[in-house]
Amino acid sequence: MFENLSDRLEKSFKILKGQGRISEINVAETLKDVRRALLDADVNFKIAKSFTDTVKDKALGEDVLNAIKPSQLMVKIVRDELAVLMGEQATEINLKGNPTVILIAGLQGSGKTTFSGKLANYLKSKKQKHPLLVACDIYRPAAIEQLKVLGEQINVPVYTEEGSKDPVKIAKNAIKQAKKDGQNLVIIDTAGRLAIDEEMMNEIAAVKKAVDPHETLFVVDSMTGQDAVNTAKEFNDRLNFEGVVLTKLDGDTRGGAALSIRSVVNKPIKFIGSGEKMEAIDVFHPDRMADRILGMGDVVSLVEKAQEQYDQEEARKLSKKIAKNQFDYNDFISQIAQIKKMGNIKDLAGMIPGMGKMMKNVDVDDDAFKGIEAIIQSMTPEERENPKVMNGSRRKRIAKGSGNDIQEVNRLIKQFDETKKMMKMMKDGKGMAGLMNKMQGMR
Repeated sequence: MFENLSDRLEKSFKILKGQGRISEINVAETLKDVRRALLDADVNFKIAKSFTDTVKDKALGEDVLNAIKPSQLMVKIVRDELAVLMGEQATEINLKGNPTVILIAGLQGSGKTTFSGKLANYLKSKKQKHPLLVACDIYRPAAIEQLKVLGEQINVPVYTEEGSKDPVKIAKNAIKQAKKDGQNLVIIDTAGRLAIDEEMMNEIAAVKKAVDPHETLFVVDSMTGQDAVNTAKEFNDRLNFEGVVLTKLDGDTRGGAALSIRSVVNKPIKFIGSGEKMEAIDVFHPDRMADRILGMGDVVSLVEKAQEQYDQEEARKLSKKIAKNQFDYNDFISQIAQIKKMGNIKDLAGMIPGMGKMMKNVDVDDDAFKGIEAIIQSMTPEERENPKVMNGSRRKRIAKGSGNDIQEVNRLIKQFDETKKMMKMMKDGKGMAGLMNKMQGMR
């Protein structure tokens, strides 16, 4: 996410580092490079210029020239202004009404149908809503089937009128059905086009007028950069939508859409999507995104994701087992399952300050734990519950059963033993000092 932009901005700030004397010329040179970085990220030229002008005024006004570490002060100013550019604070989705009606709009291929499923899943699990998904794409048969499949995955009903060519009628009937069945949330997935055309805009405008949604969200493919911003403006002029959704942030995203769209349409980015999984949806936090763009990580989001998977009762049981030195392979694989639920491993690592840069050229897919899980699942119940019984012959059998080399099995056992020691060390009150000493010895 925004790797190229992050690298370019880091290089820009290096202009101020190591300077014996800081001057307005140094600052101007740095900001000129920042502007180039923004333009390369496909940010609108006027927005890029306005942004750097604002940063320059604030930088010189905050005595960057006399600061002990001018590059650090400049980074802070840029970070704060990036947050302002993207909206400053997260904006809540409007869930008033019974049922709440949310209309999803956007171009074909932007990820509307997938996002509709993600949003239904998110509001069902986080806000305890009872959603109904509505298939109003009357032109693409695959869209109806796709929505049905997604509905089955998240256990959410899907309203369809296959054969009907009237999206207004479908949407109105769906809301009636939702009221009848006691569903308090209706998410309407509408048709997209390859380009903006009058027929398309009239159709989506007619649907909006007929159902009077509490929220209209414009879904845009973040990889399309400046084109996405122009399209958003066209849609907003006709629909006056309430918020923007940026999808495919896990792709080769330059960042132009995220950085420009708020200024152009004056509407907040409400959600971001990254990946195909139904859980791959996040509320957009401008300040946290600014931190990530500048390589500062996003610890708050990481902690929130961890807390979502946190089970107090399970944690209490695990704590007791660790205290008694009874942590076993069943606990180990259970912890792996919790981590996997949190999301893409590389994306999670990028939330840790400094890790984003380290992970740049590392390819970590969603099956990163597959080998470990195969090894543990090839163990007998006794071996999982009592790691001490592991001997050479057992290791050979496990390697063969899991399709791994004996070296892989030995490596996992060593990792497990070290993890167990570290957890015991933390539980015994030796704290971070003891843990760090232990990690030093593992190098």
